[in-house]
Amino acid sequence: MSESPPSLFSLAGKRVLVIGGTRGIGRAIALKFAREGAQVIATYVRGETAAKGLAADAAEAGLSLKLVRADASSEKARQQLVLTVSEQFEDLSGLVFVAATGVHRPLEQLTERYFDFTYALNVKAMLAMVQAFAPKIPAGGSIVALSSEGAVRAIPQYALVGSSKAALESLCRHMAVELAPRGIRVNVLSPGTVQTDAWKALPDAEHRLAEAAARTPRGSLVSLDEVASAAQFLISNAASGLTGHTLVVDAGARIVGAG
Repeated sequence: MSESPPSLFSLAGKRVLVIGGTRGIGRAIALKFAREGAQVIATYVRGETAAKGLAADAAEAGLSLKLVRADASSEKARQQLVLTVSEQFEDLSGLVFVAATGVHRPLEQLTERYFDFTYALNVKAMLAMVQAFAPKIPAGGSIVALSSEGAVRAIPQYALVGSSKAALESLCRHMAVELAPRGIRVNVLSPGTVQTDAWKALPDAEHRLAEAAARTPRGSLVSLDEVASAAQFLISNAASGLTGHTLVVDAGARIVGAG
């Protein structure tokens, strides 16, 4: 009896770089990909404890997941990352850009400094990473950037992060057009509200999380695993016909509205 062909959703044999892959959504994506058979390199900047914890979990499960410290907003760090990835992988099947930063303050408290470091990582670093790694991605490869609902919806004290995510989405659409002739897909994954440690920095987090859950038709937030599964789809061959698209994974929150 002949063996059945691998599923189009399979990541077996794929080599993926996850930028910002040790906490929250990034961690969930890195682990999901490795469990689905991909060889994964995940980067981080701070949070040594989180990185070591992820490395330990991956080793215990026998997963191919390597952690590399690299600041995506630093040109020197990016150059070193290219060398590190080249030592591990002959080429890349996928690049997932999860890294993000920003401040959560009222409009009148925002400064040029806050603007500069928010856009330096959330937008500029994405462009630089694609420029650095696209030559290593052959036809059939996939690039995914993580956005947020703040790209299309006004959220209290979220002006810089939200607007940077809107810029990121536009950048990805232009990248999709330019890289399509080379057989590389570029898409955006936009999760709804997901409960992660990042919420600890936001004002009135518990109340806002409850409100976000109530906005969904099912009455609960989208989970980390649901977001990671959507990322798997976008990287997999099952999404071969998708490029320049923003995939919203929010448990239906946006079709209900502010409520």
